[in-house]
Amino acid sequence: MSTQRRARVVLVDDHRMFRAGVRAEIGRTEETGVDVVGEAGDVDQAVAVIKETRPDVVLLDVHLPGGGGVEVLRRSAGLLSSVRFLALSVSDAAEDVIGVIRGGARGYVTKNITGTDLVDAIFRVADDDAVFSPRLAGFVLDAFASSDTTPVDEDLDRLTQREREVLRLIARGYAYKEVGKELFISVKTVESHVSAVLRKLQLSNRHELTRWATARRLV
Repeated sequence: MSTQRRARVVLVDDHRMFRAGVRAEIGRTEETGVDVVGEAGDVDQAVAVIKETRPDVVLLDVHLPGGGGVEVLRRSAGLLSSVRFLALSVSDAAEDVIGVIRGGARGYVTKNITGTDLVDAIFRVADDDAVFSPRLAGFVLDAFASSDTTPVDEDLDRLTQREREVLRLIARGYAYKEVGKELFISVKTVESHVSAVLRKLQLSNRHELTRWATARRLV
């Protein structure tokens, strides 16, 4: 790739070691043309860094403390005309892919992507192309093109990413303590998320929540 091209990039991922690895892989500016201008490990940090640096492309993890990649997109909505978002996630779940694309991301690639392909994806997204890992493109096409598929679930959209994670685990029968251990949060925080989910979905207890989640095949 010509070193004449430049792309200013912000890395958003809650794993410091992963960010360091990506920076080492793509951040050799003279070689790749990518200049990593900022990093963030949660939603609040991400929104602040994006607004401060106004990068060309944000590499955005889907699952983040504080509400997830969708929340970063929601709070950065005013910048979507000038900043491009490329989801970079270990998840290849259809609802994660569709959620961030609905939120405004221009592409979605999984973390097994090579450094060379990631640099290429960054420049393509910077040029306003849509970029997907091969098997993920089908999810988006199916969701937005099929008359049999309703891509928007207004009830589910009321929940933050973390609330969805808690919902799934509770619906699978996890105890609050087990949910906390799985998500690295306190039992009190789990209780708070469950209360928020029940309130937003107008449900009375975890049994109704389980039925709700099962009916939507979220479990």
